Amino acid sequence: MTTAQLIDGIALSKQIRAEVGARAAALGARGHTPGLAVVLVGEDPASQVYVRNKVRACHDHGLHSVFEKYDATLSESDLLARIAALNDDPAIHGILVQMPLPKHINPHRVIEAISTAKDVDGYSTLSAGELMTGLPGFRPCTPYGCMKLIETTGVNLRGKHAVVIGRSNTVGKPMALLLLQANASVTICHSATPDVGVHTRQADVVVAAVGRRNTLTADMVKPGAIVIDVGMNRNDEGKLCGDVDFAAVSQVAGHITPVPGGVGPMTITMLLVNTIESAERTAARRV
Repeated sequence: MTTAQLIDGIALSKQIRAEVGARAAALGARGHTPGLAVVLVGEDPASQVYVRNKVRACHDHGLHSVFEKYDATLSESDLLARIAALNDDPAIHGILVQMPLPKHINPHRVIEAISTAKDVDGYSTLSAGELMTGLPGFRPCTPYGCMKLIETTGVNLRGKHAVVIGRSNTVGKPMALLLLQANASVTICHSATPDVGVHTRQADVVVAAVGRRNTLTADMVKPGAIVIDVGMNRNDEGKLCGDVDFAAVSQVAGHITPVPGGVGPMTITMLLVNTIESAERTAARRV
């Protein structure tokens, strides 16, 4: 029995980040420094790690990063006022408000307050609408990264059957739309799907994004399929694992992403790509 080819998110991330650095340098030579504002409210430990990694990635690749940290007591109105100021700041091309927010702040209201031109997370309803209708706009970073990983397999998605397990606004739904744009036939499975395996066994591509380990097992996978594991969980030994039973599924699939080292590195990378694209649009308007 053959073993699936690993889709290396770390290697692809390095390649794309080098391209980002070159694009940032080209913009800098024309007097435009790409800028990302990262806003953190509260003391969530995981959020602090994510934010630190995002800020470091900006600095490492020629982007200007503004990190603003606020106490969990910050009022919603003060946060919205700060976002309005960042919207008006010509040095800022992308605005990211780290989730989750304290309970007294409405996340939807915050996301909608970010200018669509600076919504590099691609989470606003207008960004979602642009994605759904095929208009150019910012794609949510994790599914955007997944599409880049699938591209490395060399498989043309036209006419292929893709199954997305999960229907979140941040991964599942936009993932399905991006696969549709690539001319795949797409099925979305979720917690109310009676038998997920009925669908995945027919799939040429499976994207698992539910946050529960061993959601996808070897008997649910079509031989030779591409398997993208978005999950981030811990096993009984406390080690990072995804939503896919990696050891068993890798004996059936044709291509598979590992956890860690697959989708994870791509999320921040595509955030950098979106920020660069925003800066390039701004620079083009100022010519």
